[in-house]
Amino acid sequence: MLPLPLALPAGLALLLAGFLFAPSVRAVPGLFWSFVLAPSALLAWTGWLHARLRRQANPLANAGSRQRVGDARPPAGLALDCALRLPHWIQTLAQGGIILWWGWHVRPVYEFAPFILAQLILAVAVDSLFAFTRRGRYTLGFGPVPVVFSLNLFLWFHLPWFFFQMAMVVLTYAGKEFVQWRLRGRRRHIFNPSAFALAIAAVALIVTGQTEQLTQGIEIAQSQYVPPQMFLVVFLAALPAQLLFGVVTMTLPAVLVMYGFSAAYHAATGIFYFYDAYIPIAVFLGLHLLFTDPATSPRSELGRVFFGVVYGTGVVVGAVLLNAVGAPTFYDKILPVPILNALAPRLDRWVERLAARLRMAWAAMPGPVPRPRRFAAVGLWAAVFAALSVTGGIGDEHPGQYYPFWQKSCESGSERACDYLGVMQWKFCDRGSGWACNEFGLFLVEMDRDYRGATGEFERACNRGYSPGCTNLSRILHGETALAGFVRDAPSISEMPLVLRGSKGPVEERDVGALLALACQRGWSYWRC
Repeated sequence: MLPLPLALPAGLALLLAGFLFAPSVRAVPGLFWSFVLAPSALLAWTGWLHARLRRQANPLANAGSRQRVGDARPPAGLALDCALRLPHWIQTLAQGGIILWWGWHVRPVYEFAPFILAQLILAVAVDSLFAFTRRGRYTLGFGPVPVVFSLNLFLWFHLPWFFFQMAMVVLTYAGKEFVQWRLRGRRRHIFNPSAFALAIAAVALIVTGQTEQLTQGIEIAQSQYVPPQMFLVVFLAALPAQLLFGVVTMTLPAVLVMYGFSAAYHAATGIFYFYDAYIPIAVFLGLHLLFTDPATSPRSELGRVFFGVVYGTGVVVGAVLLNAVGAPTFYDKILPVPILNALAPRLDRWVERLAARLRMAWAAMPGPVPRPRRFAAVGLWAAVFAALSVTGGIGDEHPGQYYPFWQKSCESGSERACDYLGVMQWKFCDRGSGWACNEFGLFLVEMDRDYRGATGEFERACNRGYSPGCTNLSRILHGETALAGFVRDAPSISEMPLVLRGSKGPVEERDVGALLALACQRGWSYWRC
């Protein structure tokens, strides 16, 4: 008979196999086989462990062992406990609240929710099997929930490739179990579990160049800006953990480094490095929920301050390097974390020496941060957050998310602004704007002399009833390529909801007066304000 503790992974395996009854799962071959292979592997692992435990329980093999009458433990010594640890359920509430708010405004998040549940089932099963195999005891609690939520806040694989998503879950717990070191007399895992798996996936995707083909990573990073007041939601969701565990001394320095770089870049160039924000919302999430794991960060207050400074610097350097090699820049918040986790003990030792010289021994002491200093640090962070919100450093109305800012910057001679302007035109065109197709065609003619590419864009504009596109198409087809002869005009009123859109998502207004007022507010010059 299967020992009671092993009923947990076996039952979870069967529950995972239950997804095969969903028509949407059976309709996608890669998804179907993911839900065949994962439960099969879990059941095989459970069966192997059960067989091993039965051999160990054989009286001939264990003649010297005695079992007390009434001992509630299974014969092989497995034990299943339950504990609701404060850090785990606080993280669960924070990340779960953010996912709920994000999904309320970005429907694909809720559509993906069943597959987040599948990962959670897999995580508990894998975590328990590792624990039973290596230690004979598993403590059931909220621990796997923030791990799975963290993975899904930063990276999804497309459903035909969902087995890679499952592989990330397994890799998370394999890293936690096997990549360890001894610190202060205790064995500890080196890396933040979810960041470890995310970083390995990121490196593999960058090297193979398969990010857009296999994942929705770019879409995730962009869509997280859509919900209203997302910066405030993240700030409030992370507040309890900062008050209880003192991790704000990592978040605040990282935020200041990121904002300082962005403000300096804007002052020097007149444009924004991160385009639609001083600190991208996906990075802001990482500053609160990815690198701030107390178990894999420095143990001292001053060490955590330097940890935050180095992380903020690492994100900036990562963004620059990824952009230089043509890789997706949303990996910038993921890649520095494992490196910093490996450096955490060194930071503590360096800080200990520095604190001794500065006679600040309290700053290098390991252990919990005293409550008064925790509350003071959170108060300082709240003041900084309020100041950044009021001055436009973070929030919903950053000018870089709107077309007119980049148009004016391009006209002022910024090559980077012109490149991003072309990206915005291409996106608007894909969303159905004939005006944007015509503008993108003109962009290709003016910037690259790409008449073949421009022909296709003018044709798309013409097919959507935008007459300047038809005129420009006719000119190219007749071999007339003089720049002065191409024509442009204002977007039609019907297209205004498409082109007035910023990074915050679709424009819901349809009243002409309201649309004109919004156009004036966002800096458009085609219409009289």
